[in-house]
Amino acid sequence: MRLLFIRFSSIGDIVFTTPAIRCAKQQIPGAEIHFLTKTSMKSVTEANPYVDQFHYFDKDIAATIETLKQFNFDYIIDLHHNFRTYRIKKALGVPALSYQKLSFQKLLLTKLHINMMPQRHIADRCLDTLKTLGVVNDGKGMDYFVPAQVQLKASDIPTSHQAGYLAIVIGASFATKKLPVNQLQELCSLIPYPIILIGGKEDAAEGLAIATTDPIKIYNACGKFNLHESALLVQQSKTVISHDTGFLYIACAFHKKTVAIWGATSPALQVEPYYAESDAITNSASSNSTVEMFHNAIVPNMSCQPCSNYGTKQCPQGHFGCMRQQNLRVIADKAIQYYIS
Repeated sequence: MRLLFIRFSSIGDIVFTTPAIRCAKQQIPGAEIHFLTKTSMKSVTEANPYVDQFHYFDKDIAATIETLKQFNFDYIIDLHHNFRTYRIKKALGVPALSYQKLSFQKLLLTKLHINMMPQRHIADRCLDTLKTLGVVNDGKGMDYFVPAQVQLKASDIPTSHQAGYLAIVIGASFATKKLPVNQLQELCSLIPYPIILIGGKEDAAEGLAIATTDPIKIYNACGKFNLHESALLVQQSKTVISHDTGFLYIACAFHKKTVAIWGATSPALQVEPYYAESDAITNSASSNSTVEMFHNAIVPNMSCQPCSNYGTKQCPQGHFGCMRQQNLRVIADKAIQYYIS
């Protein structure tokens, strides 16, 4: 059976699809898995051993469709569910299974703050798409694969950090998903362990501003490493603090304990940290937890949260209370607890 999975972006959303891809490959006899994504997302997917062939879309959807027609797919598994995927499904004319995007429920939640979201994580909804093919959740969580040729040398990080460090992911796609720099500086001051700041080139200046407050303890890796190398920094850390961004979910795929900081978005969108069953997944709200894998750092009683599915350039209310009122002491204490456990 030849299956075409589609998810165009983003890093985190593609990581959410990995349980469905793995389970389809392992549970459907003779499954041949194809994956279509944006060219800009190539590095996120390229090392996945459960995908037999990759297809990349840039700007010419018509050319992409013509290429895909050559493969005579048995099913299209649409895990993006937008107008472009509709065009692809219609043009290929084969059976298609599409995941529940829940656009109306998300609109109610973010605009009217009426929560009608099912208590079903997006990774599970991706898996639900495959029910008619007999695919079930294997409980192994999400995947992220780094190509074998990508390695970190000992000299890539300071000697002071080689015995262990805490990773803080300072970036995010929108400003309302990030702690302001002064709060990140204060957060770092509350943590008595070596810290590596993770982010892209666009985060380098903010990373420098944070690191200069304590250049011995804090190493600014933002913009110095590519996606896979940064993923290895996350994998080799003792624990991770992150905004709602792709590296949060990469950390989950690596079974790292995480502190997730929520601003414009929230766990109510069913995108909180997601782990393998073997990680004994519980969060800090559990009274009978045996292993605590993550903590959601979210300001209580913030009636305007979440205000967006993806984040915005500035706070719609102007106060940015969802981040400015974060309890940095609690975030630090949770990270310290995970670091030493």
